[in-house]
Amino acid sequence: MLVKKLGGRLVEERVDDNPFLDRFYEDMGAFAFQTQLVFLLNRYRQQLSLAQKDLFDDLTVIDYIFARDSIFANVNLSDDELVLYERIASELHHKSIKSDLVIYLQASSDVLFERIRLRGKSFERTISRDYLNVLNEGFNHFFFNYSEAPLLVVNTDAMDFVGDERQFQDLVKRISEPVGGTEYYVPSWEQK
Repeated sequence: MLVKKLGGRLVEERVDDNPFLDRFYEDMGAFAFQTQLVFLLNRYRQQLSLAQKDLFDDLTVIDYIFARDSIFANVNLSDDELVLYERIASELHHKSIKSDLVIYLQASSDVLFERIRLRGKSFERTISRDYLNVLNEGFNHFFFNYSEAPLLVVNTDAMDFVGDERQFQDLVKRISEPVGGTEYYVPSWEQK
């Protein structure tokens, strides 16, 4: 929606080409490491292509940050696997592009669980509420400590940017304003 409104290019996380993803949701312990490595390498390849930015695109919208994988790794990997994963990820992270602005679309676990259910992806049907709670806590902790780029935290529990044009326009307006450090989005209609 942002690219349609503002122009530029969209880079989406590649999920469907991870051959381990279905098996991961069937047996997380057995397939976590392989799943994480495929995601890490896919994101790294995308980052390399972004480094050769098209001069005519002023804006690039990416639906993830490179460091996002570390959240999943910390939740899903054993200690030994995590050590190896972090060694590989740190080498690749140094070569990733830096964001001008990161937007964290935050939501409660209950809202996320319902959105996942509505999305209807077959491999996500087995996600438990407990697992989702742990992941959500990991994301909140990560972004609470995030300082690599300006960060705009948007609590989306009561937001519907797809179904309510006014909400989307308000967010676009806020994104176009400078963000320093970590800031929290407050819709304009709540500021009065």
